[in-house]
Amino acid sequence: MQEIKSVDMMSWAKIHALFGIVIGLIYGIMFALMGAATGLSRGMPGVEAFDLLSIIMFPIIFAICGFIGGAITALLYNFFADRCGGIQLNLVQK
Repeated sequence: MQEIKSVDMMSWAKIHALFGIVIGLIYGIMFALMGAATGLSRGMPGVEAFDLLSIIMFPIIFAICGFIGGAITALLYNFFADRCGGIQLNLVQK
């Protein structure tokens, strides 16, 4: 059994930020498509600019939130791993 005693905060936060970019891009595209469909059906010109902005802004916002959340998660993991023990993994050599 191998045990993870601590996690590097910056690497964990960067990975969470990358996950945030991907998820934010997916949500931004979905939001843009739904907003464009709603705007066209209700005759609201100018909604397309807001829709395109969501494709740009959602990944940025999700990346920032993911980075902060990842940093907090890493700090909490390191805090609790010192007191309770880390996650135990059973690794197999191939």
